[in-house]
Amino acid sequence: MDLSVITVTWNSKENITEQISSVILGSKQISFEQIIVDNGSTDDTVSIVETHCNASLRLIKNATNLGFSAANNQAAALARGEFILFLNPDMRVEEGSLDKLLNWMREHPDVGIAGCKLVDAQGKFKEKAAPRRFPTLLNQLAIILKLPHLLPSLLDKYLYKGFNPDKEQEVDSVRGSFLIMRHELYKKLGFAFDPRYFIWFEDVDLCREAKRLNYKVIYAPIVSCVDQVGASFSKRNFLWKQFQFTKSMIKYFLKWW
Repeated sequence: MDLSVITVTWNSKENITEQISSVILGSKQISFEQIIVDNGSTDDTVSIVETHCNASLRLIKNATNLGFSAANNQAAALARGEFILFLNPDMRVEEGSLDKLLNWMREHPDVGIAGCKLVDAQGKFKEKAAPRRFPTLLNQLAIILKLPHLLPSLLDKYLYKGFNPDKEQEVDSVRGSFLIMRHELYKKLGFAFDPRYFIWFEDVDLCREAKRLNYKVIYAPIVSCVDQVGASFSKRNFLWKQFQFTKSMIKYFLKWW
């Protein structure tokens, strides 16, 4: 098996059909499977996914929301692919792009994790979905206190200000909405995402783990993917998101410092 595509859903009925169809179109020359883990959706997500289940698509149904890390780890334990792609339900893969990306990964054996160019429906690069440097306590506190609204330059370094989205380059971290990793890296870690995180910081943590094991993390704009940025996540209220962000931030700094 060349590729395992893992998707975690939560009330994702608006986007999941299009995402599933795009994965098929993106994988014309490779063998692949898609494992979808539903985290207790209360809309029609499960019934929609069930209509697509076949030999190459499996569905895991959780009664409650176990969180992003735990759900991805459920699927990763079953993954048979040489590579694992973590793909959010609100993403749309371009035709033939996964074939191309796997060829690229095989040509770069020192790369443990890669991300692609994330664009909007018109093909324009989404700056909010760009790679980021590893967080510091200072810039994360600035985010919590909303200081960048007053002094936007506070986050210039963290956000790679002036980032060239058309240049292949090594970065600190890529976004978990589209993140491909080697299965061998997963086996060395024993998890896809550190289970201590419910949501937030798990993708940054994974990239840091990869570098700890001497793998490169690369932004590779040889392919692009349409990113509808947090279509399900936007259904959560502000206080819930602020709480989860702060909780995960504390766990991240306790782990690495």
